[in-house]
Amino acid sequence: MKKIFLICVFLSSSFLFSNSSEIINLYNNQAEELLEKITKWRHHLHEFPELSNREFKTAKYIENHLKEIGLEVKTGIAKTGIIAILEGYKPGPFVALRADMDALPVVERTGLPYASIQKAKYNGLEVGVMHACGHDAHMAILMGVAEFFAANKDKIPGSIMFIFQPAEEGPPVGEEGGAKLMLQEGIFEERKPDVIYGLHVNPAPHGVIAYREGPTMAAADSWKIIIKGKQAHGSTPWAGIDPVMISSQIVNSFNTIVSRKLDIRNLPAVVSVGSVHGGVRSNIIPDEVILEGTIRTYDPKMRDIIIKEMTTIAESIAAMNGGSAKVIIPNGANYPVTINDENLTARIIPILEEVVASKEFLVRTDRSTGAEDFSYYAQQVPGFFFFLGVTEEGKDWTKVAGNHSPYFEVSDPSLELGAKAFVHLTAGFLFEEY
Repeated sequence: MKKIFLICVFLSSSFLFSNSSEIINLYNNQAEELLEKITKWRHHLHEFPELSNREFKTAKYIENHLKEIGLEVKTGIAKTGIIAILEGYKPGPFVALRADMDALPVVERTGLPYASIQKAKYNGLEVGVMHACGHDAHMAILMGVAEFFAANKDKIPGSIMFIFQPAEEGPPVGEEGGAKLMLQEGIFEERKPDVIYGLHVNPAPHGVIAYREGPTMAAADSWKIIIKGKQAHGSTPWAGIDPVMISSQIVNSFNTIVSRKLDIRNLPAVVSVGSVHGGVRSNIIPDEVILEGTIRTYDPKMRDIIIKEMTTIAESIAAMNGGSAKVIIPNGANYPVTINDENLTARIIPILEEVVASKEFLVRTDRSTGAEDFSYYAQQVPGFFFFLGVTEEGKDWTKVAGNHSPYFEVSDPSLELGAKAFVHLTAGFLFEEY
């Protein structure tokens, strides 16, 4: 009789959670309370940001939380990265969820009560540090999702991997880091997820989720050009070789690469100069100028053409003026194209339509020339990366500060939609409903 009773209880329990709707109902009942926690965690993480590969306190804060909710945690991956795997009540599909951890060398100007006043060394300079790209929101959302599933692991099949990744903005020059290093250190080797999901907050309208199938974010290559001339007094420029003049000609000529050398009818490309350094006084022609910038592409062949053209232009202009140019591409981190698996995207659109308030809040967006090292995970397993609108409700989203701005702000209430999306996508896949 006792065995029959236990079997009945087991079958009843299995029936109650034979689909994702029960999990979703549980989440909906807890969403308000969970958002309070997510908000508290985000404010803390925002106030105490850390730069790429230096996320020591951030990692410890997350580690403590994951252990408190009963997860087995692996730390020190790719320097400061963390993974935790949650096992459901029976074997099944395996879903990975990823959040990035690093902040930017930006002095915060928001005036928020939890604004960062942290400082750190970056490229030999003391800089302010700010979560100006919203990674604090990504971490807090994933902490909340982990807490929810950890409390309900007896109700779900399959497994979930929570990835907290350092150095998404790129490791310091001369170091390795980020998603590429996490994969090199084997986070998918023992057991590879079936799918991986990631999100990014954007200054889009409150309540909006944006996505695109296929190539979604561009490949990115940082570059550096060292131009050598000959120092001279500013009053006798003929006595030297002017690297400032050479650099200005190079920058001007780079503008012709995309406009005159590439067929961009189907895929866009960008070549930008972000940094020009040379000289110390108004009356001294320096002996060296350093240019730095970025290339954004969606096509490897187009990338190769750009690099070849940049090298030819820089070296030729420098030689024509008696100097030299050393072209370094990539200079530090370079990211592949972020590709959303088209089959997976098509299957989960109905799931996301249930997440947003109404269908018009689910937006198929244009390709972004931003870049993401989430792309490395999506090369290994089918991936889906989406964007969450975090502009405060009622504000004109077209006039608020964007990512990487010292004025960038995230509306706390918007974070609940990110957690809800992760829960829906994960539960739907674990119960094999798409």
